[in-house]
Amino acid sequence: MQRFVTSFAIALITLGASAGLARAQQRPPNSVPLAFGMSADQASQSLGVALNYVRGTPGNELFVALPNVRGSVLSRRSDGLYLQFGKGRLIAWKGDWGTNPP
Repeated sequence: MQRFVTSFAIALITLGASAGLARAQQRPPNSVPLAFGMSADQASQSLGVALNYVRGTPGNELFVALPNVRGSVLSRRSDGLYLQFGKGRLIAWKGDWGTNPP
């Protein structure tokens, strides 16, 4: 019985460390937080992923950023972060990469 408990505890510690590593990899190193007024290039750099065009005219586009979760078995994130630009600057975003759905 004690071997089972020990093995179970080691498995939990390993999973916890993996989950922490997955959260740490969501944000690229040396990046600045997403902020209003950023250009599309700055927002892309801040998120660490490419922005995909959805619709809009030049300077007033709507982009979607899809989270980079490849290689993370514990992550179920597949929703996008929608970024609205006006006059070439970030004016709004919708979506939340900080929480996992239930």
